Amino acid sequence: MKYRHLGKSGIQVSELSLGSWVTFHNQTDVDLTVDLMTAAYDAGVNYFDNAENYSDGKSEEVMGAALKKLGWRRGSYLISTKLFWGLHDNPNEKNTLNRKYLLEAIDGSLKRLGTDYVDLLFCHRPDPNTPIEETVWAMHNNIERGKALYWGTSEWEAEDIVSAIEIAERHHLHKPVVEQPIYNLFQRHRFGNDYKPVYEEHGYGATTWSPLASGLLSGKYNDGIPNDSRGALKGFGWLKDQLTDVESLAKVRALAPLAEDMGATLAQFSLAWCLQNPHASTVITGASRVEQVHENMKAVEFVDRFTPDVISEIDKIFANA
Repeated sequence: MKYRHLGKSGIQVSELSLGSWVTFHNQTDVDLTVDLMTAAYDAGVNYFDNAENYSDGKSEEVMGAALKKLGWRRGSYLISTKLFWGLHDNPNEKNTLNRKYLLEAIDGSLKRLGTDYVDLLFCHRPDPNTPIEETVWAMHNNIERGKALYWGTSEWEAEDIVSAIEIAERHHLHKPVVEQPIYNLFQRHRFGNDYKPVYEEHGYGATTWSPLASGLLSGKYNDGIPNDSRGALKGFGWLKDQLTDVESLAKVRALAPLAEDMGATLAQFSLAWCLQNPHASTVITGASRVEQVHENMKAVEFVDRFTPDVISEIDKIFANA
């Protein structure tokens, strides 16, 4: 496992990390989560991602209980969580980044995670109804209160990220240092031309999510939706159209020979492709079985095997370079 700086910040993250979305609580209990996190940690993973709204807070509870059992030294790993959607259907606690919510919600996350602080705290989505300046001040205050060490954004437009950075610099506040964008062979827009100033001029880091497009790029959906997959989970029916899209599945099948020639599984190939991006600080993986963790971690073995010819073939298949 190699480690990359989170943009220009001093913190280093493992190039592959483990996330909890969909899996923790929905597919894994505390004991299985302990096994998953152990497999990742033993492979060199030092970053574990979560969010307040994952399974309505249950994901944080499961991770917290697992960390308590594991008893790892706190300095040896990083935890992130994200705030925006909230857990209560009230005006000031739902779909917002207002000061009241951000200063209160972090306490609930920390309690569920069983930790005094998170290493990274994300604004899970932009909030057009709250001034960015208010959000920047609140996130700065969470860091000053010792609730988080760094903060960042997730799925924000480039101009809003730059605005947040400039506000922080103007007022000498802790500025955001990292974006958490979706990034995979199908979806590359968060690293498009609009974002060049974010990564190249401002030195933003990136903790990318959904590298396998919810499993589509692993090839597991080539013959339908398996009963034990996230595509079959109750409440995730909205994924069905994506996972059964004929055109997308054709691209995955066309990718298979390239992965086979490299000696990689489709999942390893797709993860290693994400790591070609110099602005991707870490690629967040997901797993519901220990075997999946082992398979995913081996993706680092293929990072240096993407020749210009292989990249060209990939771009022809996906036509979105």
